[in-house]
Amino acid sequence: MEFYFPTEFGEQLAFGAAAFTALMGLVIMFAPGSAFRAFGLLAREGRPDAYAAARSTMGGFYLGFGLSAVLLAQPMVYLAFGASFAMAAFARIISIMSDRGSTILNYILLVVQTALAALPLLYVFGFV
Repeated sequence: MEFYFPTEFGEQLAFGAAAFTALMGLVIMFAPGSAFRAFGLLAREGRPDAYAAARSTMGGFYLGFGLSAVLLAQPMVYLAFGASFAMAAFARIISIMSDRGSTILNYILLVVQTALAALPLLYVFGFV
């Protein structure tokens, strides 16, 4: 088995989005305290379940989904990947509008999630 790297530019963009997500997941999984600080979150003292939630829900999911997309490199996997990030971006928009979440960090993360959704979806639907 050899490592596959796409030759088409559009697929390289989708592949890069998946690799970036896997890298984010790796960082969140093994350094949840640093990830919390970067996102402006704070775990309450004596509550290790906050770190468990970050490691599993954010880190494990991002790492697993990103690696799956990188290793399988199939259009339907990229479609699921892009659709998932599109829903995450939509949920962030809802939060910005209804939870008084109009902060710089939320807007930056909205741009990141939108890009992570757009890159694989543009490839899957043949725009790049």
